[in-house]
Amino acid sequence: MSTIKEYLTQDHSRCDELFANMEDMAAKSIESAKEAYDEFARETERHFQMEERVMFFEFEQKTGMTQGPTAMMRHEHAQMRNLIAEMGKAIEAKDKDKFFGNSETLMILMQQHNMKEEQMLYTMAQQHLSAESDRIVDMMQSMIVE
Repeated sequence: MSTIKEYLTQDHSRCDELFANMEDMAAKSIESAKEAYDEFARETERHFQMEERVMFFEFEQKTGMTQGPTAMMRHEHAQMRNLIAEMGKAIEAKDKDKFFGNSETLMILMQQHNMKEEQMLYTMAQQHLSAESDRIVDMMQSMIVE
């Protein structure tokens, strides 16, 4: 069984691959990017939900820190959700420039966000939740996002 940090870091990599695939499809034709966009948006939302509903919740319950790193990560998730939604609108409008403007901003935000989580928050979570690691990873793996 992987640790919380390993599991979520691997999921970041998976979402990054979906992002790259979506951008490749959009570069060929904005119309052909819809399916790749839908998969990226769905899987990124699933990642956010795994963190917010499971790992952040467990971390906050264990540490009592509700206005610390998890609050900042939730704020960044909201920013990324907005950019992802704008990218979807750009695909619908067949506006390649708007799509790539938003995707560039999203890529920078995701890189910074993922680095903070992987280097700081996931390490802290693993330290505080190591005894619960298997249960927490199982809960995240079993999540279904509507």
